[in-house]
Amino acid sequence: MIQRIQTFFLVMVALFAGILPFILNLWVDGEGAEFFAKNELWMSIVFYGSAALALISIFMYKNRQNQFVMNRLNMILNLFLLGFFVYRSLSLSGENTISEKGIGMLIPVFSIVFLVLANRAIKKDEDLVKSVDRLR
Repeated sequence: MIQRIQTFFLVMVALFAGILPFILNLWVDGEGAEFFAKNELWMSIVFYGSAALALISIFMYKNRQNQFVMNRLNMILNLFLLGFFVYRSLSLSGENTISEKGIGMLIPVFSIVFLVLANRAIKKDEDLVKSVDRLR
């Protein structure tokens, strides 16, 4: 059932993680050079991995428990990325020259929020199926 609300949330995560980090800058260093996710290979892999997990999770709609677990793994991946960004932003603010944090650093936060909303909808569907099974 592709038309469920969690599909919308997971598509948003895939768009946030797969497209936005390569368009929006993550930070600007002291020399004024903008840093995007494509500048480092491992960061590109993590963002693409998050987008791929969201897309894979969309098509696992027949097995809601595996979809739920896949979203949890995606949350852990985004928390790892968020932790790196927090570490990086703390080291940026200690520089002698002025540097800026980009809006792209918030992408993992938005991804985590949409993953939590998707997991709540999946849990709601699972509870509905269990209640219908009880009535039979």
